[in-house]
Amino acid sequence: MITAEQFQKELDIIISNAIREDVGDGDHSSLACIPATASGKAKLLVKEEGIIAGVEFAKQVLAFVDPSLEVEVCIEDGTPVEVGDIVLYITGNSQAILKAERLVLNAMQRMSAIATKTRSFAQLLEGTNTTILDTRKTTPGIRAIEKWAVKIGGGGNHRFALYDMIMLKDNHIDFAGGIREAIAKTNQYLNETNRDLKIIVEARSIAEVKEILACDNVHRILLDNFDYAMTREAVALIGNQCQTESSGNIDHTTVREYALCGVDYVSSGALTHSVHNLDLSLKAVVEE
Repeated sequence: MITAEQFQKELDIIISNAIREDVGDGDHSSLACIPATASGKAKLLVKEEGIIAGVEFAKQVLAFVDPSLEVEVCIEDGTPVEVGDIVLYITGNSQAILKAERLVLNAMQRMSAIATKTRSFAQLLEGTNTTILDTRKTTPGIRAIEKWAVKIGGGGNHRFALYDMIMLKDNHIDFAGGIREAIAKTNQYLNETNRDLKIIVEARSIAEVKEILACDNVHRILLDNFDYAMTREAVALIGNQCQTESSGNIDHTTVREYALCGVDYVSSGALTHSVHNLDLSLKAVVEE
């Protein structure tokens, strides 16, 4: 899986690129009417119920824009919030606060939405031994913060990208000439390149599950678009030989039933690709 160092590098890239995109050669709105030496205070206000996420990321953004900015955190990541709650206060250079404002809000609104949706799935799985996972169906360029939000919401991360885990899906299998061929070639590739990567193989039928089980070094079998009866049959067949994961049309109405079939994981792209941003705002605190 991706290392902490690699993950932080992704965060650094997101921040620097987002500031470049938003600020360009200067925040001329602020430069035009606010003195460079002016100081101020702002609060991050909640305008919709949910799970807050992105507080720690916001601190990194603010430190990037101006290390002298002071952040007072009132509500930590992963905490349920209600309308009117204040998540944090920012104190310092007014121009710097305004320069960071949009990135802080865009990221936290998106991350909070993902954390909120993930928490709702995780709650449906309480009492089972199944974990909800995200997928690679993320917004290009900001995958790191979206997957971070899934963790904050109580879910687990699937592979981060194409480089940190092997996943042999239907197209890989068909292009390679079949399941046995795809797995054999993959094991040969890992040996020749001295890579230690786990292998997940997608199965489209019970017959394919049996074929996968006859191969070596498979870490997890992905049961794609199996119905409940097929899933239970596959789980019984696999036993403790490798991990199991259900995927395909997993939503709030089906996730618990799949978990009760005994799979280790259920994955849902909807955690990251189908969310409505949580309403947050950053408001100046005006001293009277």
